[in-house]
Amino acid sequence: MNIPELLKIEKDKKHFSFEVLPPLKGNGTAFLFSTIDKLKEFDPLFINITNHSSEYVYTELSSGLIERHRIRRRPGSVAIAAAIQNRYHIPVMPHIICSGATADDIEYELLDMQFLGISNLLLLRGDKANEDKRFKAVAGGYNHTTELIDQVNRFNDGYFIDGSQIKHPGQPFSYGVACYPEKHEEAPNLEQDIAWLKRKQDMGAGYAVTQLFYDNKKFYAFVDKARQAGITIPIIPALKPLAKLSQLTVVPKTFHIDYPNELAEEALKCHTDEEARLLGIEWATQQVSDLFSNGYNIVHFFTVSAVDSVREIMKNIL
Repeated sequence: MNIPELLKIEKDKKHFSFEVLPPLKGNGTAFLFSTIDKLKEFDPLFINITNHSSEYVYTELSSGLIERHRIRRRPGSVAIAAAIQNRYHIPVMPHIICSGATADDIEYELLDMQFLGISNLLLLRGDKANEDKRFKAVAGGYNHTTELIDQVNRFNDGYFIDGSQIKHPGQPFSYGVACYPEKHEEAPNLEQDIAWLKRKQDMGAGYAVTQLFYDNKKFYAFVDKARQAGITIPIIPALKPLAKLSQLTVVPKTFHIDYPNELAEEALKCHTDEEARLLGIEWATQQVSDLFSNGYNIVHFFTVSAVDSVREIMKNIL
């Protein structure tokens, strides 16, 4: 069953979902499964699995020149998604990203997921490489999420990227996209960012998951603007509890978001990781309570370095 259908069927129930990272290359699944084991009792609606973009490494040649190579330090999310779905029988939503992938790579991912019975996707452009000033697609890849959406739509219609027909089409994929309450860092303004979201909806996106935010007022204002622009798909709010002292300064810079004044003032009082973690739990609990009170029936969590905090927040709420 696809995510929009799940949201409609149990619209009067409060839900949560969460994101996990695939293990680093060479590591096992023990840590990943322990994360899910800590949170599965709260009946997650789905589990979102990231797909890390490739990164560059540099090798000095005998000539003295430097050669740049793309590598992946984490496996793709398809196998991990299948392992989670088979072990826990919880719907999974793997990321499919443009970054570091060719159209052929993406087609193989779609085929693998079709064989595995995975039908919910989150389609994303992905981040630019740290070394690059702007996003650069690999040869044969895509620069924009809309190009990725077009490929998935053609696959759903029964066609490969070379135009040949799929002899035995499987269940069509349902997919969502990302959205940004405080706008994407590369967007000239929020209105243009919302216009791109509208285009993705019109192409077939069934829902949108937000970037993390700490100011519910900004989220509500974003949703109001999106609705005025004709966006009707579910918009799932996503949160990341602060979990350690360094995040108080790193998170706004990394994710291009602002803290509301009240949170910023409290953050300045923190001197240890434990104080920051407790503040993160308290603030996120307030955010979730407010979201539920304002009619939202699902909240998504980014769990990296915050699994135990998410567990405490869910205990506070449920």
